[in-house]
Amino acid sequence: MQETAIPNGAANQSVGPAAGTAPGPKPASEAIIRAEGIEKYYAQPSENRIQVISATDLSILPGEILALLGPSGSGKSTMLRMLTGLSCPSAGQVYWHGKPIAEAEINVSIVFQSFALFPWLTVLENVEAPLQARGVEREARRARSMKMLDTVGLDGFESAYPKELSGGMRQRVGFARALVVEPEVLFMDEPFSALDVLTAENLRSELLELWQKKTMPTKAIFLVTHNIEEAVLLADRIIVLGRNPGHIRTDFRVQLPHPRERKSEGFTQLVDYIYKVLTRPDVSPDEAPDHQHPGPRVRDQRQMKYQMLPHSRPGGVAGLLELLLDKGGRDDIYRLADDLAFEIDDLLPIVDAAQLLGFLTVEEGDAAITAGGTEFANSEILRQKELFRDAAVSHVLLLRQIRRALETKSDHTVPEEFFLDLLDEQFSEEEALRQMETAIAWGRYAEIFDFDAGRRRFVLPDAQEEAVAPGEDTE
Repeated sequence: MQETAIPNGAANQSVGPAAGTAPGPKPASEAIIRAEGIEKYYAQPSENRIQVISATDLSILPGEILALLGPSGSGKSTMLRMLTGLSCPSAGQVYWHGKPIAEAEINVSIVFQSFALFPWLTVLENVEAPLQARGVEREARRARSMKMLDTVGLDGFESAYPKELSGGMRQRVGFARALVVEPEVLFMDEPFSALDVLTAENLRSELLELWQKKTMPTKAIFLVTHNIEEAVLLADRIIVLGRNPGHIRTDFRVQLPHPRERKSEGFTQLVDYIYKVLTRPDVSPDEAPDHQHPGPRVRDQRQMKYQMLPHSRPGGVAGLLELLLDKGGRDDIYRLADDLAFEIDDLLPIVDAAQLLGFLTVEEGDAAITAGGTEFANSEILRQKELFRDAAVSHVLLLRQIRRALETKSDHTVPEEFFLDLLDEQFSEEEALRQMETAIAWGRYAEIFDFDAGRRRFVLPDAQEEAVAPGEDTE
């Protein structure tokens, strides 16, 4: 539950009703961690390469909580690992107080989503573990560990084992273990996502209280999350990543005073803006509430041949469109997710899929059903398949290529491997397989093709019906 880490962006931007403007960016020399042009990519046998994160500049400044938001596949955890020194950038450099991170003595800790405690050690022994690894003497490490357990509200549980604790208490042990080494930067990778709603809310409040009272021995916090409300509740600055490849979409400073009220106008305005950034690739950083200074931009972004298919099934798209139709054809994505008790990563792939197919549009944080989406939602199953097929072949290059290849070949079959080779030029091996899995699900549903899982081949539906095996009676 603990390791090493650090990040932050350069430009600031005031958001919300607070008076005055946000302070301008601090000089780069004050940054604890500074990344210059860092990229992550994987070389391929051909001249192409799989770009995971585009060349990006990023800084982490003292005295702020920085939240990193983004959809699945945008490279949030990859960015964290590069900033903490756990993974080397493919290009660019990360600096710790001005020194290359590989040459510096960094002081960071990481709290992960999983509790990752040693089950055979007591609570106290778990917290002592990193100090013991650093060679701190027994009495000194015990005193520091007991003090930290008291700070996070676990006084009296030092002799308990992890299996005796609730999820919230085990995560408190994780925080204590990360903080006991007095890190200059505390990195957190989805630290509350494995907890129930009330426990997560309590821990967020306690973390914020420790930070504001300067009880915790750290100068900056870097939070990776997919929860928009969590970011707005906690962060002084928010960076939103786009994907394919990962890049900074917007970087702004939150000017809402603490404690922040979820139902306040400034809060909901900011949440809506972030939803819009996540769902609309054409949104400009200047469209942020009280638009101030746009954040750092990506140096270059490759044009991808294949669009990334959202990993959503046709049934999910149909359900979303029917729900929107019941709501008059338009609804705020924030309220929609709340009504469905969905996390952003659960809802956005369905929204992205419906948007890609032309069944809905996303404007000002609202999802609005189109005429095509209305017809789809109101149609019977067979007509829905026809509409889905027309939309998929029209808007999705991969599905269009598969269909045309099947129509062109004399035997009307094509091996899956042929298209996987094309996808491998753009995506990682794992993502290429996921893209193919989604394409197969969409193509089968819409009867664009059949798929022979045994032979791993695409087959034109009519051709499969007409095919006759050798030796079979044709009568």
